Amino acid sequence: MKFNGNEPKKISPIDVTVPYRLGKNPEIDAWYTAFFLENHLDHESYPEHVATPEQVRFMVYTEEEERFYPCTDRMFEAIINRKKSVFLREKYQAVFKRILELIDKQIESKWEKEYLSSLIRIKFNHETRDQIMIPSRLEKRLFRIFINRSQIEDPFLCEKALRNLRASKALHSEAFQNAHNRIDASDLKNRPPTLTGIRELVEHLELRRLFSVSVEKSIWETNDAATYTESDYFRLFNRKITGNGFQPLLQLLGIHGEKEEKKVPRSKKILWLTNESGEVIVDLAIVRYLTKLGHKVIIAFKEVPFYTKVDFYDAQSDETLRNEIEDALFIKEKVLSKNEVVKILRSDRNIIVISDGTGENLNLLLASTVFARMFKEAEAIVTRGQEQKRRIFETHFQFTGDIFNISEDSRGGVSIRYKPKHPSAIKFSHGDLEKKAKTIIDRMEDAKKKRMTVIFYSGIIGSMPGKLKMAKKIVTMFIEYLKSQLSMTLIINPSEYYEPGMDADDLMYMWEIVQRSGLIDIWRFQTYNDIEKAFQIMGKKVPPEWIGKDATFSTGCTKEMKIALEVQQSHPEMQIMGPSKEKFMRRDEYGVGKMYDQRLSEICKL
Repeated sequence: MKFNGNEPKKISPIDVTVPYRLGKNPEIDAWYTAFFLENHLDHESYPEHVATPEQVRFMVYTEEEERFYPCTDRMFEAIINRKKSVFLREKYQAVFKRILELIDKQIESKWEKEYLSSLIRIKFNHETRDQIMIPSRLEKRLFRIFINRSQIEDPFLCEKALRNLRASKALHSEAFQNAHNRIDASDLKNRPPTLTGIRELVEHLELRRLFSVSVEKSIWETNDAATYTESDYFRLFNRKITGNGFQPLLQLLGIHGEKEEKKVPRSKKILWLTNESGEVIVDLAIVRYLTKLGHKVIIAFKEVPFYTKVDFYDAQSDETLRNEIEDALFIKEKVLSKNEVVKILRSDRNIIVISDGTGENLNLLLASTVFARMFKEAEAIVTRGQEQKRRIFETHFQFTGDIFNISEDSRGGVSIRYKPKHPSAIKFSHGDLEKKAKTIIDRMEDAKKKRMTVIFYSGIIGSMPGKLKMAKKIVTMFIEYLKSQLSMTLIINPSEYYEPGMDADDLMYMWEIVQRSGLIDIWRFQTYNDIEKAFQIMGKKVPPEWIGKDATFSTGCTKEMKIALEVQQSHPEMQIMGPSKEKFMRRDEYGVGKMYDQRLSEICKL
């Protein structure tokens, strides 16, 4: 039978709620791969822009071999099953209409307007022909064409500034302040019997009122708020709060309202994803209130302009917005290690400002490393608006942290939704890692009291892609051999302390605490002779990939040699054994989330 290359073969529909694994159907596999390629979401093809699978797993809990996609299940199903659906066409048309309206509003020259409209139409028809493009990715592409061709860096700059100014004036108005601070008898009809209970009731009331105005678009999209009275704001405060998230959010924050319950630790790290200009002013009022309660908030802005979304440049240059967060710590770096992130989170700044690294509503595949690490460290993530809500709540994917969304519901109320983290998600906070380090240090101190020699053994553990199990076995076999040869010694075997979910920076953070304790007598780095001896004990010949290897091949050991030399300066009695320090030049930096040098990603099949 003759096959028409323009028509797909008949295939069974894919259930998108079940992780798809390659190898079942070549036609589906090809379309599945093309989906990531055409949307520029494939890490191997676009390594400078798309996050590694390891970095994505900082945020998204994926099953083995499952790939995360940044759209709703309904959208992905329409694309992957090649439905040519009305739903998808309507989404495309909405994007197209929005771009044409932008051109019509921003471009005065008739010729330029017709040229840009024609260019966008040509590009739109090309990109949507096969209906493989996610509408949000299409919109970013078309929006970027407009920016590049028109040379208008931020077409909504003035409108965003006006929105922020309106919202700021409203929240600082006498009418709002009086309404926000007023308590009626009805607010205290179930008054708690203790000061603690009353304090929590007030906290509950203040947050409820701020949430109520956080979805009132008239405050920033119009000038209506200039004439609002206390009664108008009280009307807004009476908005109904819907969804399953209000109580879990209060519980997270340590606020129990009318009921006095067992207290939970108050201080939490919260990642707050901003959305619209104007709206962000109310967000910041909520954020400041959360910091007054003792919480630390990381605020994430868009990296580049995208319609009226608030971006990182706005946070620094818009006068109204800048005044609202003048005491915040701004992090301009896109890549930071865990150690650097921990130092920032431990600083005395309770408001930290970062960029999410993108110019889209929400795309975790393109998020910056700093954003991914903050997501991983946060106890809760707050998203804003309907677009962010769809990408979190209308997908089967679960995440590594508890996620909330605050948006307006269909009846004008406040919807607060809650999606708990995946029950199997493993996340190691710096506090967790410090406790683990303390346990190891306690063992070392006990050994020293018994006049034992403490040996720390540094070897290849994760620096051989795909060889973690064998690397751990080699280290363990050789250390067992050492124990049989040496008396009165405690040998620390790092491979015994590795746990699933730990990335390289987690391990390095934990081990550096142990290594700088001053309790190590001998720091031994793995040699090739050690590896050869381990295989001899196993009764095996040395495989080709292990021939000639030693600690100098390991990214972690390279970093540890630098630490060892620093420790030796303050503890000159500590001995360093193994390859000479001059040979530790081979490895430099971990790939994000990986256990091995980032350069190995380019030459090794994982």
